[in-house]
Amino acid sequence: MLPTDPMILLSYVNTKLRDDYPTLDALCDDLNADKQQLEETLKAVDYTYSAELNRFV
Repeated sequence: MLPTDPMILLSYVNTKLRDDYPTLDALCDDLNADKQQLEETLKAVDYTYSAELNRFV
């Protein structure tokens, strides 16, 4: 289960992307997370996914 607080979610997801997953799609597939919902939650706090950097910036 992913954290619900957007800032904790940001930290958690970026750490997982850095350490365990080559792409956001891989993370979402493995954790059964809704990619669109994840991106919308983080966009609400001004973060978007950068495929180039493989993290939310």
